[in-house]
Amino acid sequence: MAMRFGRLDLNLLVALDALLTERSVSLAADRLCLSQSATSSALGRLRDYFGDELLVVKGRAMILTARAEELIEPVRAVLEQIRTTVSVAPPFDPATADRVIRMMASDYSTEVLLAGVLVDLEKDAPHMRFEIQPMHDNPVEAIERGYIDLLLTIDYAISPDHPSQVLFEDDYVVVGDSRNPALAGAMTRQLYFELGHVSPRFGKARVPAFEDWFVRRQKQQRRVEIVAPTFLSLPGLVVGTKRVATMHRRMAEMVVRKFPLVIREIPFDIPPIRETVQWNITNNHDRALRWVVERMAAAANVVIANTGNVVPLDSVEGVYRHQIEAEYRMNQFKV
Repeated sequence: MAMRFGRLDLNLLVALDALLTERSVSLAADRLCLSQSATSSALGRLRDYFGDELLVVKGRAMILTARAEELIEPVRAVLEQIRTTVSVAPPFDPATADRVIRMMASDYSTEVLLAGVLVDLEKDAPHMRFEIQPMHDNPVEAIERGYIDLLLTIDYAISPDHPSQVLFEDDYVVVGDSRNPALAGAMTRQLYFELGHVSPRFGKARVPAFEDWFVRRQKQQRRVEIVAPTFLSLPGLVVGTKRVATMHRRMAEMVVRKFPLVIREIPFDIPPIRETVQWNITNNHDRALRWVVERMAAAANVVIANTGNVVPLDSVEGVYRHQIEAEYRMNQFKV
């Protein structure tokens, strides 16, 4: 039993408690703030561990097996003991909280959202400290192992096993030097593929940004003349040249106020991205983290209200979504 206990992910105890209480995968998923598929996956792992079906379908409902009935009180008691001896924390007060929050985010996420959020948090939580780590090749592992508290990334890249919240959507535009004669008019598909491009890639594996990964799937191939190390390096590598960069609209609207650049619409459809924040399921009741997430979401809503930059969920993104999710697992990209 000791060896088998070593194979049990303790996060599954939380899922088991919800499943035994709700007796429904969908209701347990709502309670855990997980997708139904992720909760079904957790049930499968629990069945494998206990060697028992635990929940079985009878008619239109699910019922507990005898083994599952035996587990209700022990599991609840274990979780309650953890809550009362370990997890119970003093009330959270932003004004007095002395806490370090570790986040992983790209320079894009930092620039368009985090920078403004952290300015506000300085006023309301003056003793809290924040550490922003750059994206690396396996951000989900950082959440799983507790290296970070919050992960900000594209929703394709998050783990289905931990809670998350969509913060905002963004689409893409083309940015180039305002003195570039090729940009005097609207951007056409032919012109887009004739121009030289600057595109970011990340880490030792040279992982492409989402737009780069998606454009490579087109029948035509663009000519990438400069590979950049970050999103924020794109404007300086485009100014004074005939090259262009494909950028997130929110960042583009910021950089054109600082550089002699112009924005043009992309002449073909690229699915929008959904920027998402994720945390480990064991921190689901961490009041400090939830407060920070709420402030992020509020800041994202203010930006949407001010810019009107809302991308419809029923856009081209919906057409490509399942295909993109499947391909992402094989060919990762960054946002």
